[in-house]
Amino acid sequence: MSDVTIPGYTYGTAAVAQSPISEEEFALLKQTVLWSDEDEQYLRMAGEVLKDQVETILDLWYGFVGSHQHLLYYFTGPDGQPIEHYLARVRQRFGQWILDTCQRPYDQDWLNYQMEIALRHYRTKKNQTDDVSSVPMIPLRYMIAFIYPITATIKDFLARKGHSVTEVEHMYQAWFKSIVLQVTLWSYPYAKEGDF
Repeated sequence: MSDVTIPGYTYGTAAVAQSPISEEEFALLKQTVLWSDEDEQYLRMAGEVLKDQVETILDLWYGFVGSHQHLLYYFTGPDGQPIEHYLARVRQRFGQWILDTCQRPYDQDWLNYQMEIALRHYRTKKNQTDDVSSVPMIPLRYMIAFIYPITATIKDFLARKGHSVTEVEHMYQAWFKSIVLQVTLWSYPYAKEGDF
C-alpha cells in the first residue's frame, strides 16, 4: 500500500501485537456500526479520492493539533517542547493510516495492526516505536474526542474530485463508520480485563 519505507510502520509483520478480538466479536462490532459491503466499496472509492491529498489532509490535522497546546503536549519532551522528529515520523504513519483505512481489507492483519496502534497510544508502547522520551500515554478521552475532527474535516476532501453529492455522502459515512470502529478497537488497552 506504500511505495516508501516508513519508520515504525510494521503492518503485517511479526512485530505487530496480536488482536484479542475474535472474528465473531469483530463481526458483531461491525454490525453495531451498521457496516455493510457497500461501505467497503465506498471506502475504496474514498481511497482513490484521498490518495493524492494525504499531505494536505495532514497539514490540516497537524495544524489543528499544533494549535491546541493540550493536544501538542503528547508529542513533547521533558523540556516541554515538541519533539520534531517524533512529530515527523508519526506524520508519515498517519498518512499511511489514511490509505490503510480506505484500501486494506479488514482482515486479521488489519485487526492486529489496530491493536498495535492502540498499544502505541497507551502506556504499553507509547514512545517505544520512535525511541523518544515523551509523556507516557494519550488519554482515552482525547482519542474518542478526535473522532469528530478526523471525520468532519474529511468531507471537503472527498468532494474535490467531481463525485456526486450522494457518492460523497456514502464515502463520508463509510469513513465515519471506520473511524468509530478503529477508535473502539484502540480503546481495548484502556479497559479493565473483561470490561471491553
